[in-house]
Amino acid sequence: MTMTRLRDVRLIPLVFGPLIGFLAVMETLLDDFFGASATATWVSGVLLGAGVVVATWYPLAGTLVAAVCLPIPVVAFDAPGVGGAAMIGMIGVVAWAGWREPVRRSLLGFCAAAVSFASTSIFAGLSLWELFFIPAILLPGWCMGLLARRSGERAAKLAELAAALDAEREANAQAAVAQERTRIAREVHDAVAHSVSVITLQLGGLRRLLAGRPAEQEIVAGLERLGRQTVEEMRGLVGILREHVDGEHPAPVPSLVRVGELISDVRAAGLKVTLDSPAEPPQLPPVLDLTAYRVLQEALTNVLRHAGEVPTAVTIGYTDHALTLEVRNEPGRPAPAAKRGGHGLVGMRERLAMVQGSLHTGVEPDGGFAVRARFPIPRTR
Repeated sequence: MTMTRLRDVRLIPLVFGPLIGFLAVMETLLDDFFGASATATWVSGVLLGAGVVVATWYPLAGTLVAAVCLPIPVVAFDAPGVGGAAMIGMIGVVAWAGWREPVRRSLLGFCAAAVSFASTSIFAGLSLWELFFIPAILLPGWCMGLLARRSGERAAKLAELAAALDAEREANAQAAVAQERTRIAREVHDAVAHSVSVITLQLGGLRRLLAGRPAEQEIVAGLERLGRQTVEEMRGLVGILREHVDGEHPAPVPSLVRVGELISDVRAAGLKVTLDSPAEPPQLPPVLDLTAYRVLQEALTNVLRHAGEVPTAVTIGYTDHALTLEVRNEPGRPAPAAKRGGHGLVGMRERLAMVQGSLHTGVEPDGGFAVRARFPIPRTR
């Protein structure tokens, strides 16, 4: 329980105690039942109310003080019975102790209050039924206090569990981002290293054509060395992220040119996909081409994972300035709890951020889901 909430809760006995004292005074003034023992009765009620106030900070001690004050008018001043205000005060302080104290300590306070009621009943000459009934009215109050305590403990445990789940979810999201960035780094390494290697080879051919021009040949040779050095540095800095598997054949380079193969794979997995794409897509920069392929692959995987085998439409468009990609599926089954909150969209956003693209996702009016991505195509000079 937070300190602010505890301060608010402590207002209960702070207000309840003086109220019991006030009711005890009014009861003896307005009810002739107490006769000559009226003064002793209301003084006892006021002291019992003081015990309730003490219970604000010391629940068990306050309950014991109230229990001691209860029989004073009957035992010492021969009062005809216990005041109603005192009975209300005892029920309230026992309930408070049941809420604020551990079970064993609150049980001690309950027993003390029950003994106090029983002894008061005996000295007042009440019937056998009243001897058991009056202490028994404390039991509901104590049980309510126990239930409130158990409810508070359960709420605290649920809050701790929720905080732990939030922390775990945040850690998983960060791990997914790191994993996706590592994967992107490996793929960027492949694409850029390939391009630089091709440039280096072309510079080597140009250098051989400049055999009769030593000055130009030296410049080209320097560029060729710089290209090789760049490739080596990339392998040293980023290539360590690659996963080597002995005997494994290198997989084909992902590209939108091979989008038909990707669609065939997801159809074989059970997804009903239609493709709307130009028959001959334009040549794209390697990094952009690879990124668009991976985003499409992740979007289709998400449809299978979250919506099931539902009709899905893939639309790929090209302009002079941008590549647009849309994956839209019809409404499907609700995702199981274990599959909600995946990291597919995180990976897509990371990839698009790398090529200054944009991503828009959301539920469609008919209940389906759409992923729309835009990849700017850099101008060539």
